[in-house]
Parts: sequence; C-alpha cells; structure tokens
Amino acid sequence: MPIGPITNAVATLIGGVIGASVGRMIPEKLRTGMPQIFGLIAFSLGIPLLVQTTDTLSVVLAILAGVIIGELLRLERRIEGVASKVRSPLEKVMKAKPALAGDSFMTQFIAILILFSASGLGVIGAMSEGMTGDPSLLFLKSILDFCTAIIFGVSLGYMVCLTVIPQIVISLILFYLGSTILPLTTPDMLVNFSAVGGFILLATGFRIMAIKEFSIANMLPALFLIMPIYALLN
Repeated sequence: MPIGPITNAVATLIGGVIGASVGRMIPEKLRTGMPQIFGLIAFSLGIPLLVQTTDTLSVVLAILAGVIIGELLRLERRIEGVASKVRSPLEKVMKAKPALAGDSFMTQFIAILILFSASGLGVIGAMSEGMTGDPSLLFLKSILDFCTAIIFGVSLGYMVCLTVIPQIVISLILFYLGSTILPLTTPDMLVNFSAVGGFILLATGFRIMAIKEFSIANMLPALFLIMPIYALLN
C-alpha cells in the first residue's frame, strides 16, 4: 500500500485548507520569512542529491535535452493555462479569494506545484518506497509540505489544495514504477536520477526565494531522459 504518497497528499490538503481559512492569523513577519526558509530547505535537500552523481556528463546532457524539450512543448505555459482556467471556478466554490493576483499569483502557484508534485525529494521518495517499502522520505516531505501549504495558502487561497491532484497522481505512478523499473536499473542509474532531481530542487529553491525565476516545469523531461542517456553512454 502506498502509505507515503497518501500521507503526503493528505498533509498538503490539510495544510492548504488551514492556510486559506485561518492563515491570515499568522503574523506577517512569519508569513514573509518562511518562504525564504523553505527555499533554503530546498537547497539543503537538492545539493546532496546533485553532488553524489557518478556521471556528470549524463546528468548535464539529460538536463540540457530535458530543458530543450520542455521549452519546445511549453510545459510551464500549459500548466499556467490550466491553472488560470480552474482558478475562478474554484474560488467561487470555495468562497475565498487569494491575496495575490496576476503574475505574482502564478509565479508562486507554479513554484509550489512543482515543489509538491515533482521535487527531487518527492520523486526519489516515491520511487524509494516502491522499491524498498520505506516511506520515511515521503514522511519528511509531508511535514515540509504541510507547513509550506499553510504559508502559501494565505496568499494563494484554496488553489493550493488543487496541487494535491497532480501530487498524488505523480507519486502513485512513481511508486508503482519503482518496483517495475527496479530490475532494469543499476545503482548508478538511480544515483544519477537522484542527481537530476536534486538539480531541479535547487532551481525550485531559487524560484521560491525569488532569486531567479527558472522555468521549473520545463526541466521535468530531464527526469525521463537521464536513465536512457546514462545507459547509452555507458
């Protein structure tokens, strides 16, 4: 049973509801300061994953090819389009308005969508549980996502809850792929897969902290390219 993905999704949903409902009771200083802390946490999680790579060339090629594919497919714009279409109906149903609007809203929404659904910790945690049955990484992510959802629920409203859908779908797919792919992989493949996830997590940290607005969604194809590229080069 996929305990980790379910726990993670429930934690995010509860955090989003709390943030959208009563989050404005949280002191302003705490609300503005916490995203910086979350960005630093993303850095601290991403760096160890990235530096453990055993094949830098494969990782770099996967990232470059993945970004090119993502840009050509305009993945981030497509996500923004879907988010824009569902935003108004969701606000009408939930009877709550987010504190942000326009570009600021979309920037934060895309950042947490990627952080919740496709961060290095989430990807590795889901696959790791599928392979080993150990949900500890996703339990850690659940705590982080719960706190993050509360903070961002204040500015984004109930739209934060919407991220639970892709989050649990992606986690379940990776969970079940974990046991399926395991016989076809080597330890080095998994390490370099984690390294690509770490790179994306670093970029997410930059974006959350508003240091650099990387197009995170356009990097995601790299996760699907790293293993075949590594196998081809080795």
